[in-house]
Amino acid sequence: QVDLVESGGGLVQPGGSLRLSCVVSGGSFRANTMGWYRQAAGQPRELVAGIISGGSTKYAASVEGRFTFSRDVAKSTAWLQMNNLKPEDTAVYYCNARGVLNHELYGMEYWGKGTLVNVSS
Repeated sequence: QVDLVESGGGLVQPGGSLRLSCVVSGGSFRANTMGWYRQAAGQPRELVAGIISGGSTKYAASVEGRFTFSRDVAKSTAWLQMNNLKPEDTAVYYCNARGVLNHELYGMEYWGKGTLVNVSS
């Protein structure tokens, strides 16, 4: 079983920073792409930042220049550094990974349970 565990969320004032972490564990899983998504109350889930097919990093326009995605393949870990946070960044942030399980099952996708980021004064 493959698990994605997020951490690092919390309450922060506008203009503050948080760093989210996502650790992938369990099974023989090679993540080809990883990313962070978020879902605000009453809104659909959206891509925040992540590595897409081809290896490039994509950011939502609303976070460009403020958020930075990084990944350590050897540690099966991804991070999202969030600076200059705004109230509209408030949401549950989810880690996503897509790749190959047990060297033969392609197109596998996994989600974490999410971590809440609350930007408020």
